[in-house]
Amino acid sequence: MTDGFLDNAFFRNIYCNLASSGSDRCAGGGPFGDGLLPPGWEWLAFLVTAFVTVFVVVNGALMAVNLYIWGERRLLGRLQGRLGPNRWGPFGLLTPIADLIKVLSKEDIVPAAADRLVYSLAPVLLVVPVLLAFAVIPFGSSTWAANLNVGVLYLIAVLSVESFAPITAAWGSQNRYAMFGGLRAVALLVSYELPLVLSLIGVLMIAGSLSLVDIVNAQDVPFALVQPLGFLVFLIGSVAEIQRAPFDLSEAESELVGGYHTDYSGIRWGLFQAGEFMSTMVSGAIIATVFLSGWRGFDFLPSHAWFFIKFAGVLFVMTWIRATLPRLRIDQITSFAWKGLLPLAAVNLLASAVLSLIWPRPSVGELWAMAAVNVVVAAAAIYVLGQFGPKPGERPRPAVAPALGATGREGAA
Repeated sequence: MTDGFLDNAFFRNIYCNLASSGSDRCAGGGPFGDGLLPPGWEWLAFLVTAFVTVFVVVNGALMAVNLYIWGERRLLGRLQGRLGPNRWGPFGLLTPIADLIKVLSKEDIVPAAADRLVYSLAPVLLVVPVLLAFAVIPFGSSTWAANLNVGVLYLIAVLSVESFAPITAAWGSQNRYAMFGGLRAVALLVSYELPLVLSLIGVLMIAGSLSLVDIVNAQDVPFALVQPLGFLVFLIGSVAEIQRAPFDLSEAESELVGGYHTDYSGIRWGLFQAGEFMSTMVSGAIIATVFLSGWRGFDFLPSHAWFFIKFAGVLFVMTWIRATLPRLRIDQITSFAWKGLLPLAAVNLLASAVLSLIWPRPSVGELWAMAAVNVVVAAAAIYVLGQFGPKPGERPRPAVAPALGATGREGAA
């Protein structure tokens, strides 16, 4: 039962200290000989190790959210010519802790007309799927909670549940502003889900596996170079899926107050904010794993350092986009998805299929040849899209109503 989990160095080190196993990798592998527990208690060792692993992943994610909130605020301040948080603690490091205390001390108000069950379920639907997604992210060589052979499919399925949170919050609030925000969120998610998933298929064709660990091992050349068009589509689609600027139309404060979480306060509102930042972190981790070769790098740094350097770089780019671009209109967002990203994802899929037929098991040289071909394909596709695709600032033209005369009938003088 435990042999598959023993590939995880973190799990193996804890489990082998508690109980030995029939596996050669674990028998007598702990500093306490055959383990602390007597023979026959391996089940308890497995449960304790699994609990510790889940505890570390979940709490590590929650602590990382606080650090990311501080880092993004400081970076946004620099990018926009502001100071950013600088009062609580050195360089404002305690600002997220102060915000957490403030959120926990605020009164939790539930609207009288709200559907309490649905209203309370929405923040959970946003946070729990993101925490589950961290389970299959490989943070370093032999460091992950679970190595699923269908890891990519698991991520798509789990993170799709998150899309129910906005419409659930909107319906549970029974608020028109919230309902508009929820419907906008659904329109955005439906529009960008398809190109996002299509952009991954080229990677799966080259790697030949759905396991995130196998995908990292297959990247002798980072797939961001081998699949530049797929990388671009996935990056933009990820920013749209997590509804960050310039795609934050579902919670546009200038027109919808707060969108689908307008009526939330206290810790429920805090869960929405934590879920949004955790979604950004998960997207950054997936991009670093699938397109930037994950933990792989030169030997002078440990594998975990390489992963977090790439991870931090992706988060920097996402924050840079947020600080630079203004919010888009709903018609611009949907038009860009269907007329822009979807054709680009289809072109990338077609090019990947042809190259995979030519080189079914590519070597390093063949991967570089794929990269050269795909760069040309990407440049040509983007140029054609720029000539014939949606134009910046383009507005849909509504049909002109027929003129009505004095009598109220069409064509009357």
